[in-house]
Amino acid sequence: MKKFLSLLLCVISVVFCAMPAFALSDNEIEALRGTKLYVYNWGEYISDGEDGSLDVNAEFEKRYGIEVVYNTFDNNESMYAKLKSGGVSYDVVIPSDYMVERMLNEGMLEKLDYSNIPNFKYIDEKYRNLDYDPDNEYTVPYNVGMVGLIYNKKLVSAPPTSWTALWDEQYKGQILMFNNPRDAFAIAQSVLGLDYNSEYPGDWRAAAEELKKQKTVIQSYVNDEVFNKMETGEAALAPYYAGDYLSMLDINPDLGFVYPEEGVNFFVDAMCVLKGCENKAAAELYINFMLESEVALANAEYICYASPNTQVINNPEYTFYGNEILYPETSVPTQIFINLSDETLSMMNTLWDEIKNYQPNQKLTIESNKYAIYLGIFFIICIAVMVHKILVRKYRENY
Repeated sequence: MKKFLSLLLCVISVVFCAMPAFALSDNEIEALRGTKLYVYNWGEYISDGEDGSLDVNAEFEKRYGIEVVYNTFDNNESMYAKLKSGGVSYDVVIPSDYMVERMLNEGMLEKLDYSNIPNFKYIDEKYRNLDYDPDNEYTVPYNVGMVGLIYNKKLVSAPPTSWTALWDEQYKGQILMFNNPRDAFAIAQSVLGLDYNSEYPGDWRAAAEELKKQKTVIQSYVNDEVFNKMETGEAALAPYYAGDYLSMLDINPDLGFVYPEEGVNFFVDAMCVLKGCENKAAAELYINFMLESEVALANAEYICYASPNTQVINNPEYTFYGNEILYPETSVPTQIFINLSDETLSMMNTLWDEIKNYQPNQKLTIESNKYAIYLGIFFIICIAVMVHKILVRKYRENY
């Protein structure tokens, strides 16, 4: 799945020699040579030359003489926090839909000059003008996907059909859970039949209680650590993104995948340029490069996510087209994430901290402490009574 046919590599090398025309002039592109481009992307989310695949960043550097400084994050919230801290500066970032909306609302993104991104024409119409960027001014879709449930066939007795499998006592100590609040809450909200984007505090508290109950069976909270744990058979069940399951399946053929009956999150990850970035022209050149048919195909094959690029879907070399995981034939109930109000975001983060710090035996400990206090008070009273009797007896003896 991460491997390219040698024939395809030859085709790519030929196409690279016949370069498509860009809106940026040759002189403008030449002026970018020797500069640096800072890119912030999800981990395991670009074709990097492994197993004979195309090393996308290396090819961009070779072609344009622009150094790509590439860093990764493992969830939207950590990415956002790092950017808001002001300690880092990037040109291109690739957040998910709801985080794009939040960053737009907070003025963190720069409008794109789509004349510098002519390959935008390859983006399928159904992925344009989405709610988070209705006028297509700030974003270019990178990949699309859904969250599902991964299970180890050797450790799970039958394919699960519900998210409640992540609360099943028979798999205690073998269950993994998302280490980010939005995805974790969505699973609990699915179990309870709630809206992922509810603004009602009671819904979030109810979901938090479900996640607290789950802690008795969880092995650990994970992001990218899920790859190693599921590939090595260290865990039996884990929620994660469909494309990443296919990458894991390459390593561990004993893994299975289902979309739970309660429904799942559908998402779009998009390429954006940060407000005030230092190399906007190179950023737009990079985004356009990522949309080239061969580059987009390399990424789609390596990452194993569904592609919004028509040049990929229509390419006869694309091995995942029609894949039942990426392109399910049956309808899967889905909800998207939208940006929540500041009040709801604050409450979600507070509840998440409570969940992470919650100890399942906490109530028992409190009860035990309560009885210990009562017992201590009882002994103090007994000693006080004894002392009182002794003092009274001595008083009577003296008088």
